[in-house]
Amino acid sequence: MPAPIHPETAVLDLIRRVWEQGHERVDRTGVGTRALFGAMLRFDLSDGTVPLMTTKRVFWKSAVKELIWFLNGETSIRPLVEQGVHIWTDWPLDRYRRETGEAIDRDAFEARILGDPAFAARWGDLGPVYGKQWRRWQGPDGREHDQIRALVEGLKTNPASRRHIFTGWNVAELAEMALPPCHMTYQYFVEPGADGGGRLSSILYQRSCDLGLGFPFNIFEAALLQRMLAQQCGLEAGELVWMGADVHLYLNHAHLVETLLERAPRPLPRLDLRPAADIFSYRLEDVSITGYDPHPHVAAPVAV
Repeated sequence: MPAPIHPETAVLDLIRRVWEQGHERVDRTGVGTRALFGAMLRFDLSDGTVPLMTTKRVFWKSAVKELIWFLNGETSIRPLVEQGVHIWTDWPLDRYRRETGEAIDRDAFEARILGDPAFAARWGDLGPVYGKQWRRWQGPDGREHDQIRALVEGLKTNPASRRHIFTGWNVAELAEMALPPCHMTYQYFVEPGADGGGRLSSILYQRSCDLGLGFPFNIFEAALLQRMLAQQCGLEAGELVWMGADVHLYLNHAHLVETLLERAPRPLPRLDLRPAADIFSYRLEDVSITGYDPHPHVAAPVAV
């Protein structure tokens, strides 16, 4: 019997295909990409493993903090910077430089974000990005809708529903966002169990995917969120299906691509999750990753 194919092999195959066959285009950032349209990957979460890439080290604790930031409905970089997470700083920093003409570096900008609440309110807010839409989607009547709370309630009370969906793509507020949602729409499916339990599977539709830098965070966070939801609803984790629309690699990431494709995947780590009072109460210390032995990190620039 042939050995099972490592789940990360499909990711590397997609990276190779995009790099070798992708259409070269000048993108919004001016850096340029190679891109293909339409891809699908599947990950089985039922054995307790998590799709945390092993061909380069992923700073998974930063990813956990980002997901919790989303779930808290945050839109300011200040709570992330307070925890040493810099992944959202480049966008407000770029805006500050453009609008003021001040050639400030990231460290100095973040120091002002931390030290001056008024400065943080003016320059550290990202607009109505993910957290706002997930937790406080504003309807035409002014009422706010908590999509995550409604999702949990729906999974518990009506598991067979085909409406277990939340999205960040609020057309009315896209222009106000520092970055419109890339990991855009999530849908969940409950497979009933013989003993009254069940398995929770999900689909993540991603309109735009930076395979080199964004995808490793996106897929890990989607798996972690799925595990959180399953735990809160008394379900087991099933399959995570990822659907990418514009799937791309930046032209200045050649060294990253070449390095990844030279490396062999290692065993995926295990994710253990300590129970929390509700979906909004998880903290970093509730998330345990064991058996993670990745290849070294590969640095690459972020295109803003």
